[in-house]
Amino acid sequence: MTYQATSIPSALQIIQADLDAGTVIHLWLKSCRPGLMADLRVAVEDIELASVVTTRTDEFEFRELELSQGGKAVLSFNPLEASVSVIYAFHPLTVRDEGIFILHQASRNAPPILTDGYHFRPPFGWMNDPNGFGRFGGQVHLFYQHYPHSLRWNTMHWGHAISKDYIRWKHLPVFLFPSDELSQRDDGRGGAFSGSAIPGIGTGESIRVFFTEQVRDRKPEEQIQLSALSHDGISAQAPSVIVPKRPEGLDLTLDFRDPYVFEGPDGNWKMLLGSRDKAGGVVLLYETLDPKGAGGWTFVGTLHREDRYGMTAAECPCILPLGERKNPETRWALVFGLLTSRDPKTGRRNLTSITVGRFDGRTFEREAEQELDFGSDAYAFQAFVDDGGPVGIAWLANWTDVSKKEDFATAMTLPRRILWDGCSVLTPPVESVTSLRHLQIDEAGLLATGERVTLLSGAVEIELDLVMPGTPFELVFEHPDIDLGVRLDTEGLEILFGDRNAKASPRYLATGARPSTVRVFLDAGSIEVFADNGRWVGTKRLPSVSPVTSVRLAAPRGAISGARVWQLKLLI
Repeated sequence: MTYQATSIPSALQIIQADLDAGTVIHLWLKSCRPGLMADLRVAVEDIELASVVTTRTDEFEFRELELSQGGKAVLSFNPLEASVSVIYAFHPLTVRDEGIFILHQASRNAPPILTDGYHFRPPFGWMNDPNGFGRFGGQVHLFYQHYPHSLRWNTMHWGHAISKDYIRWKHLPVFLFPSDELSQRDDGRGGAFSGSAIPGIGTGESIRVFFTEQVRDRKPEEQIQLSALSHDGISAQAPSVIVPKRPEGLDLTLDFRDPYVFEGPDGNWKMLLGSRDKAGGVVLLYETLDPKGAGGWTFVGTLHREDRYGMTAAECPCILPLGERKNPETRWALVFGLLTSRDPKTGRRNLTSITVGRFDGRTFEREAEQELDFGSDAYAFQAFVDDGGPVGIAWLANWTDVSKKEDFATAMTLPRRILWDGCSVLTPPVESVTSLRHLQIDEAGLLATGERVTLLSGAVEIELDLVMPGTPFELVFEHPDIDLGVRLDTEGLEILFGDRNAKASPRYLATGARPSTVRVFLDAGSIEVFADNGRWVGTKRLPSVSPVTSVRLAAPRGAISGARVWQLKLLI
């Protein structure tokens, strides 16, 4: 497919594309003012095939069209009468190879224009939690919390993309939509909240998803659990309710969300749900004997709780075997976020915990605990067991930065392995990130000598080898809008961050860290630090997508045994 769009002020806006027969078009439009009919017309080879009309003014109305013939397609509307958010096209037979084709999007929901950005971003609109992360039909699927019509959180949909290597993604059609009731207005009352996915029964493309439906002020339950089946891995059937209410007798708040479904050590499907009571965050366990996971879910009990930070909500729980799933000696890693938590030592908010222990399918025996990310901007972490072991991904942001009044460009973290070394959980980046190394710069070794090194587009990886564990150093980055650096000293490993236009920032510190190797990934709007193969990981969203322009290393003479810098580029 090819397309071009032209616009004439105060007249029709014309979108032209060469489309095949059987092409499906998804579009959202609304009327510019009450009492006015918005009309978008679709013609192919000068034959009008459809006229899409709406009088809705509060929120964009979704429509789907399938072209009965191919050729030169013309979509037209009057921008003084119709407001059009997004139009994209795809062919069901080729969308897995080609992805969707964006024919039109408004300026308010357009992503930032980046030269060499390599983190996953939505093709339009807002994104937060990763959902349904898993491998189905031979490809990795990533669903995510999505609002198509602006760069701010609102009524939740599920976006969708697929990959073969966790790094290069094809954008697919929007997968889940909010209910008709919630779709009428842009007031953010709820929608298809976070969840997970398992293989469906049948074809290799079949997927069953689980999610929370949120409807604010609904009585008696604002949040209930639903499931939907997709036979083709592209679109979902109508969902059904599988858990209609909270378990009784636990004095839980209305927080009851984010179903994570996985196969337990006994071979049965299990489900984790996040909640809270008056003491703190609670992770709940359900199970079913249904091999499809479609129903029969019963409450087992409270799997884990976290009371140290007060009345925080446990969100987005997931659990992974760190070895053979059926082996009773295998440790399991339970990961969950703590909404509204605050670290009193550093001021960081919304922390994410990894608790390691033994899991027999019904009870979890805690043995050790650590923090997922000392930068705190790897939230809503979700993982699954792939052929090479567990792998996960997180939202590269933190709710403390989100504003209802300002746009917010969103991204996911680099995907990460989840490993167990017998003492700690390691979360290094997946191996395929090395394929991003487009060009090695600083071959003269200027960085190791303390000289300033220019970073071109700012999309780079820096790798340092220290002569001794914990050897002090500081990387100082030059950025037009913020103060940024990475420092290792007697306190530990720290991301140095200062927003020149905001109040004082928390400290992003891994206390006591004494690594021997450090990898730093810089991209538009983010920094990720991996030390000692992911034993310590720090992720920080940057409030500007302007690139880091240079780096300088300060370290004692002879402290650095190796310093390498690569220019990164996402080559498809």
